Amino acid sequence: MIPPARNQGWVGMMRSFCGAKQLLALFLSSLLLAAAGASPAPAPVRPNPAKLDVRSSAALVVDANDSTVLFAQRDNTAVPIASITKLLTALVVLDGRQPLDEIITITNADRDTERASSSRLVTGTTLSRDELLHLALMSSENRAAHALGRSYPGGLAGFVRAMNAKAKSLGMASSQFSDPTGLSSRNVASARDLVKLVKAASDKPLIRRYSTDERHTVVAGRRSLEFRNTNSLVARLDWNIAVQKTGYTQDAGECLVMHTRIDGRSVVIVLLNSFGKYTRVADARRIRKWMKAATRSVQG
Repeated sequence: MIPPARNQGWVGMMRSFCGAKQLLALFLSSLLLAAAGASPAPAPVRPNPAKLDVRSSAALVVDANDSTVLFAQRDNTAVPIASITKLLTALVVLDGRQPLDEIITITNADRDTERASSSRLVTGTTLSRDELLHLALMSSENRAAHALGRSYPGGLAGFVRAMNAKAKSLGMASSQFSDPTGLSSRNVASARDLVKLVKAASDKPLIRRYSTDERHTVVAGRRSLEFRNTNSLVARLDWNIAVQKTGYTQDAGECLVMHTRIDGRSVVIVLLNSFGKYTRVADARRIRKWMKAATRSVQG
C-alpha cells in the first residue's frame, strides 16, 4: 500500500498532467479550425498585356520568383545587346577569383578602335580590379571592362571563351559573345537569355551594389574622377532596383535591363533597341504604371 502523502502527490501530478493534455488538445483543435476557415493567399495579379504599349523593339517582363511571363514582345530573337554584356563580364571576373585589390594599368590595347568611343581613363591609369569592375557596371566604362578581360588568365581570348561558357551554363541558348565591353555587334542575346543573366547577376552582392550605385569617385594619378550611373532611375526614391544595366550602340539601340520590385512583386524587365535616348526609361515607367494599375483594379 502506497503511503497517503505519496499517494496524494501522485494523484496531484496525474491531475496536472491530464489538465495539460486537455489544454494542448484544445489549442491544437483551435489551430485546425483556424486553418480550415482561413482564406487561401491571393494569387499574384496578372496584368493584361493588351493594356501595355512599349516603344522598345523587344521587351520582356518576368516574375523573378516563379518565372511567369507578364509581357513579351519579340523576346526570343537574338539581337546586339551593347553594354548589357558587362553583367556577364562581371560574372566571369568574379568566377575567376582573381584578387580584387590587384592593380591593373590601362594600356593602348584597351582603347576602342572599332567605334572610337570616348573614355576618361587615359593610357597609363592604374586602378584596382575592384575599381575597374565598379566603373564598368555603374558607368559602363569600356576601357575598364576591356582591361578586366585582358588581365584574365589566358588573356582576352581566354576571357571570351569563359564568357561563352558562362552563358551556356546559364541556359542562354541564343547568345554569343566576342568581347567584354559590348561594343562589338557580335555580342548578341535574346530578351529571354537576358532574364537568366540578370537573375544570375542578382545573386552577386557586389554586382547588385556596383550596378546601382548613383556615383563613385576614383583617384587616377593626381586627378580625382567622379563617375555617375548611366541609369537615372537608380537615383529615384520611388524605384527599388536590385540590379540594372544600360547599353547603347548604333546597332543595338538603347537597351535597359533591371531586376526591380513593383507593388511587392519582384520582376525582371528587359528592354532592347529602344528608339531615342529616353524611350527605355519611359518604357520602364509605363511597365510600372501598368502593373500598379492592375493591382488597383483587383483591390477595387
